[in-house]
Amino acid sequence: MSISLQKGQKVSLSKENAGLSNVLVGLGWDEVKRTGGFFKRPQPIDCDASAIMLKDGKFRDKADLIYFGNLTHKSGTVRHMGDNLTGAGDGDDEQILIDLSKVPVEYDRIVIVVNIYQAVQRKQQFGLIENAFIRLVDGKTNKEMCKYNLSEDYTGKTAMIFGEIYRYNGEWKFNAIGQGTTDPGIGELVQRYV
Repeated sequence: MSISLQKGQKVSLSKENAGLSNVLVGLGWDEVKRTGGFFKRPQPIDCDASAIMLKDGKFRDKADLIYFGNLTHKSGTVRHMGDNLTGAGDGDDEQILIDLSKVPVEYDRIVIVVNIYQAVQRKQQFGLIENAFIRLVDGKTNKEMCKYNLSEDYTGKTAMIFGEIYRYNGEWKFNAIGQGTTDPGIGELVQRYV
């Protein structure tokens, strides 16, 4: 049974799902219907999902950023499944696979973020996005464990901290964050964790 989460709500992943090891993090969004000028269609919005791996709550090495330019973490435990340039279609737009049973012990947190590629240059922001969500699926049973629908108005925000998976007292948990930022790209977003 999937748990529907609210902003700031935390849920235990390993306690509720005995033997949990592989987790699929599915992220989705839709572009609000827009019209361009007489001759010009608006440029599609390219949202990019990333996983930021933290040691003692801090980002320490650029190799700990898993995104379209670095699809697999050096440990092999976090894999980005590829870039969706438009967000078109139903279901997950981008997916990240995490093998929780093998994440090196020095990593205590994996933050899942989404930013709009070239948001400032393209004059795009999350007010043009609707139906955004993050969901966690048990890789063994393919059952959705929890889902968080980001329903606030994020007008003016160019990046989003969707949620985080973290280790606490030997147990994996998920925190639904839903925090919009004005960071113009992933490089600036990562600096929040340095």
